[in-house]
Amino acid sequence: MIRRLGRISLAAALVGTFALAACGGDDSSSDSSGGDCPTLTEGKLTIGTGSPAYEPWVIGDAPESGEGFEAAVGLAVAAELGYAGENVVWVRTTFDEAIQPGAKSFDFNLQQYSITPEREETISFSDPYYSSNQAIVALEGSAAIGATSVADLVDVKFGAQSGTTSLDFINDVIKPTTEAFVYDDNAGAKAALEAGQIDAIVVDLPTALYISAVEIEGSSVIGQFPAAAGGTTDDFGLVFEKDNPLVACANKALASLKESGELAKIQSKWLSDNAGVPEISVG
Repeated sequence: MIRRLGRISLAAALVGTFALAACGGDDSSSDSSGGDCPTLTEGKLTIGTGSPAYEPWVIGDAPESGEGFEAAVGLAVAAELGYAGENVVWVRTTFDEAIQPGAKSFDFNLQQYSITPEREETISFSDPYYSSNQAIVALEGSAAIGATSVADLVDVKFGAQSGTTSLDFINDVIKPTTEAFVYDDNAGAKAALEAGQIDAIVVDLPTALYISAVEIEGSSVIGQFPAAAGGTTDDFGLVFEKDNPLVACANKALASLKESGELAKIQSKWLSDNAGVPEISVG
């Protein structure tokens, strides 16, 4: 009897050990039917990104390569959850589609989504994986050149992508006399800037630096709005279906990446230093 009880206790202990194993991976992966870290497909982690996905967030519109800041972050989170690259499935969504209410085609999505109370009404966010300032990109001769405060920007014709905090920043903080021009995506805003239809665009700082360095000849980042100068800092979070239990698992993964310094290494590799970009006061 004593030996039998010993075997039962050993079996129970082994079950407990397996129950505490990593969320994903080849053999220990949770599936959509249960577990602490459920995913849409057993043994797979499905990550959403833009359609297309832009640089420097995803290089060459190929997130599976891990090239680009968000592509690398997505795969790093996956690895922390126990999913090797071959067990990560990438899907595409528009910016607005991913934050609409309802069921999702992904386990999480990352497209520079700022964490806001309004969005949290219909989706769930992870803890932040990056914080960014808003910035202005303009061409030579733009009315925005030389601005040191929002008072210098009230007569500037601005453009921004719809549904973004950049557009909110124009409307709520800069408050220009001309209503902001709104585009379906950043590509539309950039095309309007190049065509001279608007004076400047507002985007997050890493995107602004990439646009001026690579995409639009003759453009420059004329200023940023850091929180220290009275502006706002955008915290980017992974997007999940509302109340998805996978959020807690992702937060643990992000905490581990921050603690190890891996997240900082990814940022240093893929995102330009913002040193030297002038600050624009909103006071």
